[in-house]
Amino acid sequence: MSSNTKPQATIVLIHGAWADGSSWNAVIPGLLSRGLKVVAVQNPLTSLAEDVAATKRVLSFVEGPVVLVGHSWAGFVVTEAGDDPKVKSLVYVSAFSGNVGQTTGELVGKYPSPPALGGIREDGNGFVYLSEQTFIDDVAQDLPSDMARLLAATQGPLAKSTFGDALTTTAWRTRPSWFIVSTSDRAVSPDLQRDAAKLMGSTVTEVPSSHMSLISHADEVVKAIAEAAEAAVRG
Repeated sequence: MSSNTKPQATIVLIHGAWADGSSWNAVIPGLLSRGLKVVAVQNPLTSLAEDVAATKRVLSFVEGPVVLVGHSWAGFVVTEAGDDPKVKSLVYVSAFSGNVGQTTGELVGKYPSPPALGGIREDGNGFVYLSEQTFIDDVAQDLPSDMARLLAATQGPLAKSTFGDALTTTAWRTRPSWFIVSTSDRAVSPDLQRDAAKLMGSTVTEVPSSHMSLISHADEVVKAIAEAAEAAVRG
């Protein structure tokens, strides 16, 4: 690399519960058009530790500096896996975060129960799904119903036990963070999001979005990630 060539950030995208890597399909083209390298993690959604391990496998082979981006449940994965030395910036999209020892179940319980959780369906094997109608009404209510049905059909089942998985580290204490707050979120309380962003001292963008801001407000998400990438390159 020439001494005049700036290092290029790699964007590592982590999907949330009841989703897969394709949930970033509206964001990825905007990142690529800015010349950024992008990799989407495929989480097993079996535990916080196993989702973190899947993310760290990706981090082990990509080039730094890295911007780690998480949607929803994956905010916990970002907070935990972001302590990797390659990671320089963190981005949270309609996401969870917290302090060491906290769980998503504990955090959800501190706020009025979001409507989407009423659509949880257990499979009898320790995993939970969301109903198709829940995606239409309470997860992706600002998207066309056909798209909401597609999200329901491709959802990744979540191990019910993840609600009790506690954070053991907080990468946001040593790295700058950005946060996309979805003000019409019916899956993760907007106030929970605001409080998480305040705790972390994040640079906040609020969007009038459902939980699926990474689709309905992809441009704003791309902008925040690009800002985080610039900071990552500056070191």
